Amino acid sequence: MHRSRIGVFLIDHPPETYPAAAAFWTTARGSERRATGSTAPDDPFEGLDRLPGGVMLALQRLDDGAPRLHLDIETDDIDAEVARLVAAGATVQESRDNPHYAILADPGGMIFCVVPVQTGADFDAHATTWPDTAAD
Repeated sequence: MHRSRIGVFLIDHPPETYPAAAAFWTTARGSERRATGSTAPDDPFEGLDRLPGGVMLALQRLDDGAPRLHLDIETDDIDAEVARLVAAGATVQESRDNPHYAILADPGGMIFCVVPVQTGADFDAHATTWPDTAAD
């Protein structure tokens, strides 16, 4: 068995629109921007206040590409969660050689990520437990 939940809602912008968009969403949410805990000077993430249910609201500075919204599904077993979501109709968008996350798309093409648990103790309170579905 493994557990998962929607843990992070990300607002993504490329470098040229990121400062204005980040300032806008900070004002719209009525919160302050804060580092997500990374010590990397080029960390592309900033956090805002949590949404109901403990879901993190975050800003992400993209390297390039169009602005978008995307979800991170956090899990205690990335491979099992990717398999579950692919069986439900998702497609893997990037090689699963990366053990730290997976990029998938829903049947309509919306991008989302499967990531390790990021919300800490809050995860246990809101995660769904899924049975193993691996073939024998």
